[in-house]
Amino acid sequence: MASLLSSFLLPVAAGAVALVLLLGLVNLMRGGSPNLSQKLMRWRVLLQFVTIIIAMLAVWAMGRG
Repeated sequence: MASLLSSFLLPVAAGAVALVLLLGLVNLMRGGSPNLSQKLMRWRVLLQFVTIIIAMLAVWAMGRG
């Protein structure tokens, strides 16, 4: 369980956060829609929360076994 979380899910979640952050920066630099920027920021915050939960579960699972 711990290796699945730390070797697969955590990098995928962190990559998703990085991708949404980059999309937001590109939108900002191009002078894109403010509504899109807000939506991307909300997605980034949600994905960061999920990533932290996955990281905490991985640490917890490593401590159990």
